[in-house]
Amino acid sequence: MKILFAAAEAAPFIKTGGLADVIGALPKALKQAGHDVRIVLPKYQDIPAAYTDTLRHLGETVVPVGWRRQYGGIEYLVWDGIPVYFIDNEYYFRRDGVYGYWDDGERFAFLNRAVLEILPVIDFIPDVLHCHDWHTAMIPLLLKEHFGQHPDYRGIRTVFTIHNLLYQGVFPYEVLGDLLGLPSSYFTADGVEYYGNVSFMKAGLVFADHVTTVSPTYAAEIRTEHYGYGLDGLLRALGNRLSGIVNGIDVKLYNPATDPDIPVRYRKSLSKKRENKAALQKELGLPVAPGVPLVGMITRLVEPKGLDLVTRIMDEWLHFDEVQFVVLGTGDPAYEDWFKEAAYRHPDKLSVHIRFNEGLSRRIYAGSDLFLMPSRFEPCGISQLLALRYGSIPVVRETGGLNDTVQAYNEFTGEGNGFSFTNFNAHDLLYTIRRAVSFYQNPGEWKKITANAFAGDYSWNRSAGQYEEIYREITGLKD
Repeated sequence: MKILFAAAEAAPFIKTGGLADVIGALPKALKQAGHDVRIVLPKYQDIPAAYTDTLRHLGETVVPVGWRRQYGGIEYLVWDGIPVYFIDNEYYFRRDGVYGYWDDGERFAFLNRAVLEILPVIDFIPDVLHCHDWHTAMIPLLLKEHFGQHPDYRGIRTVFTIHNLLYQGVFPYEVLGDLLGLPSSYFTADGVEYYGNVSFMKAGLVFADHVTTVSPTYAAEIRTEHYGYGLDGLLRALGNRLSGIVNGIDVKLYNPATDPDIPVRYRKSLSKKRENKAALQKELGLPVAPGVPLVGMITRLVEPKGLDLVTRIMDEWLHFDEVQFVVLGTGDPAYEDWFKEAAYRHPDKLSVHIRFNEGLSRRIYAGSDLFLMPSRFEPCGISQLLALRYGSIPVVRETGGLNDTVQAYNEFTGEGNGFSFTNFNAHDLLYTIRRAVSFYQNPGEWKKITANAFAGDYSWNRSAGQYEEIYREITGLKD
């Protein structure tokens, strides 16, 4: 099949979160299965010159944005065998960062229309156009309204993937006609109307041929009022048109046996992992103490990541327990300041880094014994999969993809690859951490748990097969 991925970000070109990891890895798994898979992205200013300097100009087109006629340049490279197209418009994308501008409605209205306008220029009419999150969610509706009678476009089928329902792309009513060129007949409860505004996300849910999200548990959660953010009724009504498919990771890119960013490479060796731990403790300025469990946390410092639980127990935990803790990430200034101040109180036990550094993140995965993810909600999560790949045992709350990928260790059967708790409660978290540490202090049990973690398959192979089944179902194409 011919498959085109449309997204706002993709690793390694531009990344703010797990969406980029998915777009960087899933197309490669589908290509290995024999499909012609390509990616289209905006050409942001922050894409490193190592990539932009190698781009080849393919052409340009005119992109209607309501009554406006905007330039749409098309530039191109091949990355790991995947053709990647970059839509060039400096007015919209020559800015710092990716999101958060006052005119994001217009910027991404342009992107949605541009993805469809460039297809003749790149000479690629896909069987499946796979759209990701609200930034490309209008594509199925624009395809229906503006290209439905075009003979080259009639056979295109669409899949829309929800990566995080919290971010829906909600804008005033005026964007419908002024930016998208759509009639007011779509501004209904059965269309894109959302509490008096226009929801890009809702357009994807209503008009795509199939909707997916990034784990079976999250697919069930978002059908409830608590997690549905006003869309739970629509999501329930989708029935079998909504599927939950767990994300994978790029196991070639994230491989402790070949990772150039860690001091000692290993695959399943606890002794070599302990060498990475000692090197990390030294790098962080923590006492080099092999017997003290080192807990890692790599996260955006925002409320949904469960940081309220962590801040509630931090002083009690570090005061009474023999443990070390490292935090890497940026986010809400209130959390940033809290962790920086806590590091002053616990200089020998807590190391805080308010930044993102890819090399340090890999050394934390390789050097930590436990990995903390107490999320309030987590559609899928990538970090727990990376931790498992590197033999760092996750401690997670049973929500979304964390529930689908981390199985609580059972000392009676020897099954399980981590530790988990159900209620969003600080002392449930503390109890679970202490339970995990008790097994860490038992070398025989710890060897079993880490063996289970190392033995898991965290690749995209199985999930890519599930996407293939959906593609075949909506297109009618067979092997």
